[in-house]
Amino acid sequence: MVFSSPYFLFLYLPIVLLVYYLTPLKARNAVLLVFNLIFYAWGEPVYILIMFASIAIDYTHGMLVERCKRRGNDRAARRAVASSVIFNLALLFFFKYWAFVAGSLAAIGLPFMPRLGLSLPIGISFYTFQTMSYTIDVYRGDAGVQKNLINFGTFVTLFPQLIAGPIIKYKDLGDQIDHRPHSPEQFASGVQVFVVGLAKKVLLANNLGLLWDAYKALPAAELTTAGAWLGVAAFTFQLYFDFSGYSDMAVGLGRMLGFEFMRNFNYPYISRSITEFWRRWHISLGTWFREYLYIPLGGNRVSTPRLFFNLLVVWAATGIWHGASWNFLLWGLYFAALLILEKAFLLKLLDKLPALLRHLYTLFLVAVSWAIFAVEDFSQLGAYLKAMFGLAGGGLTDAAAWYYFRSFLPVLLISAVASTPLAARLWRRLPERSMRLLLPVLLLAGLVFSTAYLVDATYNPFLYFRF
Repeated sequence: MVFSSPYFLFLYLPIVLLVYYLTPLKARNAVLLVFNLIFYAWGEPVYILIMFASIAIDYTHGMLVERCKRRGNDRAARRAVASSVIFNLALLFFFKYWAFVAGSLAAIGLPFMPRLGLSLPIGISFYTFQTMSYTIDVYRGDAGVQKNLINFGTFVTLFPQLIAGPIIKYKDLGDQIDHRPHSPEQFASGVQVFVVGLAKKVLLANNLGLLWDAYKALPAAELTTAGAWLGVAAFTFQLYFDFSGYSDMAVGLGRMLGFEFMRNFNYPYISRSITEFWRRWHISLGTWFREYLYIPLGGNRVSTPRLFFNLLVVWAATGIWHGASWNFLLWGLYFAALLILEKAFLLKLLDKLPALLRHLYTLFLVAVSWAIFAVEDFSQLGAYLKAMFGLAGGGLTDAAAWYYFRSFLPVLLISAVASTPLAARLWRRLPERSMRLLLPVLLLAGLVFSTAYLVDATYNPFLYFRF
């Protein structure tokens, strides 16, 4: 089940909210846990067993870490943390990377790992990172141990951000799991954020996805340079509005239930360096890797060679986190190289350039990265990158490129504006009375148009489902 579906919008969500608010405060986590499990089991009932295993393992390990720390046995506490981390990583490896490693070994003549043919559990990359943070936070003293199994299960399975983030660390949500406020103002704010996210996903991302799919499917001989850049532009906006829209819906749903989740995107396409871009894109993932991998490796308080090594490790992990394919590892290493260059000398040079050139520099490199990210087949990727750099089999342009450009120009322009703070700034300049009158009209229009699109269309992909 995805948020951008009529079943969720008009069946599951109303039932959840009705039952949740009719339930006494003390029992709401238990009710929410049941609905969380129903949400996950809707698509993959067998893999709900993974949820139970994650809850049981990390709950017991958290208790073990706390007991060892209380007794002054730090070595045993570290072993308990290590055991929890190994379990979570082993779970992630088995379901997400086993087939990838088996296939890669078989390709070089080492076919000793059987191919199991398992489907990927939805959202496993997100919730394994969340549960891993729990025992680490308890060990570090950043969070108290959760002794209530129902409350801990609610944290692990929380449906608003279960399958696509944002990645919530236990230390940021633990207090809210135990006690959280509920107010009409918070609920109304949640509805507003949710509808905005729904419109971004359905009205922008889905339409732009049609354009990207058309160009991704073209044979190399028919691909033009103009078409390749038009396709990448479509994917650049599709990915942003797909994922940020889903994150907005998660934040909105959280507020409807009394939770406050961290912001996952902060207008990344206005960045003026790759370093800034990664402070604005998928903030929860970047924060997780910084706190649980980059800083433990030494962060930037090390020698220059070691700093570059740390960046290489973190970005290789970031790349492969996104998918079990060589192109994702290449994508991560691509950003590692750019960030190393910026830290070495490039940022100082960029600071001397006009803001527009720095912005264009960032957009160009990010667009190239999305081609690497989106095309898993290396031969197809090579042809696509060649086309982007003027070596297209179909020449510079053709009639199809102009047709697609004219057809999708309105949604591309709207997407370009919507990916900047311009609309928000203009909105805040309106008189308060005008804002109060316009807001419900715009939200209703967004919901109606999104619903009409979902009812009428069969194309409703969700890119981060596979992660």
